[in-house]
Amino acid sequence: MSDTPFSTSAPSAAAAPRRANWAFMLRNPLHWMALGFGSGLSPIAPGTVGTLWAWVAYLVLQLWLTPAAIGWVIAGSIVVGWWACTATARNLGVADPGAIVWDEVVAFWLILWLVMPTGFWGQLGAFVLFRFFDAVKPQPVRWADRCFKGFGWGGGWGIIWDDLVAAFCTLLVIAIGRHLL
Repeated sequence: MSDTPFSTSAPSAAAAPRRANWAFMLRNPLHWMALGFGSGLSPIAPGTVGTLWAWVAYLVLQLWLTPAAIGWVIAGSIVVGWWACTATARNLGVADPGAIVWDEVVAFWLILWLVMPTGFWGQLGAFVLFRFFDAVKPQPVRWADRCFKGFGWGGGWGIIWDDLVAAFCTLLVIAIGRHLL
């Protein structure tokens, strides 16, 4: 099994699934991205740790970039992240490994980008809502999670797609809450 970032074919049947670790992550820059620069290697709740990393990273990005520039970073991160998730899942031999957290990162960046400016409690509320939708997967997130499965570009998109739907649900609840209050 090759760690080349350009192949999106499924791993061979004889290849046992790999477990993501630091050595695996450091072999390929696409793995770095897909594994959230190490946050996805957390043995406990990697999706939550990846989302926390996204939160901190967003606050740092805000120091140097305008909201428009952050929007472009998010758009680019979705496209490049799709490639990174596709390659990393293939190289791990698992269609949607829990260690891949780039989907949480870009989805939470999108949420923060659209709800800012807001204080700590607003950001924490967005974090809790997003983690609920991503972890519990109520409809329509459950539907989105089933749409694209497997290896290749469709599977890579599926890794990201359900988190974007969870982000939409989070934003919808926040918008309704703001409207009612």
